[in-house]
Amino acid sequence: MPRRYAVNCSILFTEFPLLERAAAARDAGFEAVEFWWPWPEAPVPSEREIDAFCQSIEDAGVRHVGLNFYAGDMPAGERGVLSHPARATEFRESVGVLARIAERTGVRAFNALYGQRLDGVAASEQDRVATRNLAFAARTVAAFGGTVLVEPLARGLNGAYPLETAADAIAVLRRVDEPNVKFLFDAFHLASNGDDLEEAVRAHAADIGHVQIADAPGRGAPGTGDIDFAALFRALDEAGYDGWTALEYKPDGPTEFGWMKEWPA
Repeated sequence: MPRRYAVNCSILFTEFPLLERAAAARDAGFEAVEFWWPWPEAPVPSEREIDAFCQSIEDAGVRHVGLNFYAGDMPAGERGVLSHPARATEFRESVGVLARIAERTGVRAFNALYGQRLDGVAASEQDRVATRNLAFAARTVAAFGGTVLVEPLARGLNGAYPLETAADAIAVLRRVDEPNVKFLFDAFHLASNGDDLEEAVRAHAADIGHVQIADAPGRGAPGTGDIDFAALFRALDEAGYDGWTALEYKPDGPTEFGWMKEWPA
């Protein structure tokens, strides 16, 4: 089936300022974009910042298909505040901001990074906090048809992040038990941690809410590593996945898409 590619403008088109990236994606021929949380220093940015971000997407005329919840200071190494007992207020405040962005841009898929394990805090307590926050987020975005996504991350690159495999993410989904909490299938992270991508698709097809791709190792464009993307795409097609496939790789130099000649949209 035809593949629908979206561009993650927090990792691609970084040669442009943030507010010019949606237009850059449009000019490169894409009709959809996604972003990480655009303000790593704050769960509640200013009204001016929110408006400028939304306006940049509206002016570009592209679809906004994915957005992260506030995840702490990612450039400094944080990977989410969802499970941090002392930061539940920050996460929940960001949910309100996200809902306002969704009203403006139409985005409906939201990635909630789980957060790293904390010294001196029991893993069971962090999991309890994460479950409550995910349920809160799920109920909030359900009001406008939104989906919350849960994502494993590559071992060794993201601190003490506890979700590494498809099975880890699915266990969180089962614990939260909300119908609009889904699995974010990221080929790079899963392959880096040893998951068989085709088997993961077959085993968890009903729970996959979004797909992101980069090659592994290296997180470069498809074709720069060892992932068999032809086999992965075939498995996704056979599983009936018809959502967006988001490009979330690190380009070697300026953003370009020559690899798509082999796997076109």
